[in-house]
Amino acid sequence: MAPTSFDYTISKHWDGTPQSSEDFTISIKLEPFGDGEASGVKMSVSAPFYNSPPNPGGEAGEPFPELWDHEVVEAFFLSEDGNNYLEVELCPHGQHLVLLLSGTKNMVKDKLPLKFEAQIEIFDQRWTGVAEIPIKYFPQNVTKFNAYAIHGADEGRTYEALYPAPTGKYKEPDFHRLEYFQPINFQELVPSSASGFWNSKSVMDL
Repeated sequence: MAPTSFDYTISKHWDGTPQSSEDFTISIKLEPFGDGEASGVKMSVSAPFYNSPPNPGGEAGEPFPELWDHEVVEAFFLSEDGNNYLEVELCPHGQHLVLLLSGTKNMVKDKLPLKFEAQIEIFDQRWTGVAEIPIKYFPQNVTKFNAYAIHGADEGRTYEALYPAPTGKYKEPDFHRLEYFQPINFQELVPSSASGFWNSKSVMDL
């Protein structure tokens, strides 16, 4: 029996409006890897490469602070209690940022190490990336998920979402509106996740 995998396509702006003809969809695939404590979720990304803003600097494969100010694809995994969540940001130039949050925008851990490799195809103007997210980074009992993409600068800054906020309800994007996350059968993806991993009391042990 083949391992479970989940495929997602980001094709709307953060407020639910359709993408313009100049925008292109972003694909995200989630699948399990490894066994036991060495297991986790492999996150594969295929996205257009805008090079806007350009490479933020820093070493490829290493965490980069405030990566959300640059060109990224992001995934969020929310616990059943609606409080604890994991945020994974991936950049086409190879930098990444992994944050653990307990309460909306309340970061309790950041710049965690991550196995991540990215490749830019200049001819096709796309980039691909593969990250291996350790199982210990996920909060207890993940039940909801969302994903986003950001590129551009200043007035041309563009925010896209898998599960967007309602059109016309907000004036500014905010990826931490947890009420718009949608269900994910995370136990099917990683069966051992039912026993849970970090919570607000154990997170500092990571």
